[in-house]
Parts: sequence; C-alpha cells; structure tokens
Amino acid sequence: MTKVTLNRKISQRVANGHPWVFANEVNRVDGNAEAGAIVDVHTHDDKFLGRGYINPKSQILVRILTRKKNEEINDDFFLRKLSEAWKQRQQMGYIENCRLIFGEADGLPQLIIDKFNDYFVIQTLALGIDMWKDAIVKAINQIFQPKGIYERNDVPIRELEGMEQKKGFLSEPFDTSIIINENGFKFHVDIANGQKTGYFLDQQDNRRHIEHIVKDAEVLGAFTYTGTFEIHAAKYGAKSVHGLDISESAIAMCNKNAELNGVADKCKFECVNAFDVLKTWVKEGKQYDVVMLDPPSFTKSRATIQKAITGYKEINLRGMKLVKPGGFLVTSSCTNLVQPDLFLEIIQMAAKDARRQLRQVTFQTQSSDHPIIWGWENTHYLKFLIVQVL
Repeated sequence: MTKVTLNRKISQRVANGHPWVFANEVNRVDGNAEAGAIVDVHTHDDKFLGRGYINPKSQILVRILTRKKNEEINDDFFLRKLSEAWKQRQQMGYIENCRLIFGEADGLPQLIIDKFNDYFVIQTLALGIDMWKDAIVKAINQIFQPKGIYERNDVPIRELEGMEQKKGFLSEPFDTSIIINENGFKFHVDIANGQKTGYFLDQQDNRRHIEHIVKDAEVLGAFTYTGTFEIHAAKYGAKSVHGLDISESAIAMCNKNAELNGVADKCKFECVNAFDVLKTWVKEGKQYDVVMLDPPSFTKSRATIQKAITGYKEINLRGMKLVKPGGFLVTSSCTNLVQPDLFLEIIQMAAKDARRQLRQVTFQTQSSDHPIIWGWENTHYLKFLIVQVL
C-alpha cells in the first residue's frame, strides 16, 4: 500500500475527521502515486489516519474513504456504504426521492447519487471515485433493482481531475423524461438535460414551509427553474402565481408542471431576465403578497465573494420592495461560501436599505437527505429563509 506521510506542522483538520488532504500538507509519498490509486495516510509520527484515493494532478492530493485500518476499499465497501446511506434516508422518512449519497457527508468524497423513485442519477466528480463507478453501479443494482441508471458527468470540475465531461446510460437505455411525486404533487424530471442531476431535491422539505403564507395570496416567483415552488404555491391555495426565469426550456417545463397538477389557470410563467424585470417593477410600484427568490449560486470562488454579497443584497432588496406591507419574502442562497450568519447579515442590510422591518418566520437549510457535517462548509451550503416584511 502506498503511504502518504503528512507534515509535522499542519492543522488538526484531517486528524479531526475532514477527508481532504491538500498537497501542501504532505511531507512525502512512498510507493505508487498513480492517479486514482488507494493510499494510506499517516501522521508525521507514523500514526494511521485513514485510507483513500490519490490524484497528483489535484490540489486535494488525497480524499479519505475510511478511517478503519482493516477496512479494504473494494466492491463490498461500496455496497456497504450505499446500504448504510439508504438505511439512514429511510430513517429520515425518504422513501421515494432523495439524495442517496451526498459526497463527503456520506463518507464517499465527490460521489453524488440522486434517487428518483426507481431511477438513479450519479456523478463521479473526482478520478479516484470515478474508477469505482462499476462497483457503485453494481451496488445500486444489488440494493434497488432499479429501472434505470444514468450518469450526469457533464460538469467542468471533472476536467480539473484530468477527466472528460460525459453523460449517458449506465444501464439499459430508458426514457429519461420521468414523473416524480413530491409532497403529494407531481413533477416532470428531465434526467438527461435538466440542471445538475435533473431536479433540485435539496429544497423538497422547504417547499412545504410556504403552505400557510400563500393561501389566497398573489405570488411572484423569480428564478423558478421548473416551477416547483410556484406549483406548490398554486396547490396550496394561492390566488395567482407569476413565475420568472431566463431559460426557455425551464419555462416550458414550468407550464408542463402546471398542467400536470391542474393549476395552469392560476399560473403564468415568463421567460425574462429576473434581475432586470424586478428592478423595473420596483420603479413601477408593483407589489405582491408573497415574493419568492431562489437564484443560482453567485460564486464558487472566494476571490469573487464580494460580488456575490452585492448580488444577494441587491436581489433581496428588490424582492422586499415588491412585497406588500405584512406580506412575505421567501429567499434562498445555495452558495456555500456564503455561510448562514453572512446570509442573514446580507438580508438585514437589504432590509435597512429598503427601509423595511423583518419578522422571521423560519430559517432552514437543505433537506435532511443532504446531511451536514458540522465544520465542513462544503456540506452546509443551502440557506432558506421566510420573513414577514413589515
């Protein structure tokens, strides 16, 4: 087994459980350091820390898979890990749709598996985990006997690991346009062409939180994507729902979802630039009972964090101004570099500039099938806030 020995003077981050070993934390590598190989990680004084995969092309040299010295990384390992994750999801009440594997939080760095009823979508985002793709598919087949498995590895991050972007079937081909049930409603999912793995499961719990505030309300939703929040609002009794998104394909899916749920008469979806439209409507004095904002991530780099802060403040400022006094703002951020305290600070700055007082209704994170490990920022990325705007 190749041995990776860490420097003496490094933080206790790895020893305390974090699975990433950066190249500048390593003193030496003894043995085969071929990209994707399984290696043992030791402290400077030769204490075993863990076992994982190595990639000399990556700034994160090693990603740890196990802390057990006698645990081998083989097909049985992945079968065991997926079985454990499925048991945990079932304990949390997720039976039909869930994120089965959330990378580092489930002890399988850079592996994403989303379960859409009997269909599975996987992403292997690092070379070391990609090399075990066959074992992962084998485990899915053994545990679930699925109707289909599809890989969505059409993501640029793979190129940083020396891999190509790709997508396609990992099972017999199937119709990748499926319908799922969520909170009692139905939604189309385009596994092959939708964003990420085709659908955002991380808000499925949060969508229930709007039930009481949207009843008999005029609702505006910006950055609707496929209209899941908006359809929930309509089904929960909203008087009218107006959704905005810049993507024509997303708007087409919104309309399909509205028809699927019998609320097309309540819903209007427009393909526009939400940033521009909200600014115009503020000037025109438009107002709604409920405004919902679910924008994409504004940054993935600390170098542009200030730009993200400015963007979140501006979009929430416009959102607040569009809320009638006593109405509600529903707002989210999926930028993991904007941690919860900073997000709340941004919302408060926006409220100050809007000269509106806020009363918190609820503050949540991502759905529980996307588990958070305390102290690991990359596992705690979604912030979901409902406030009454006075």
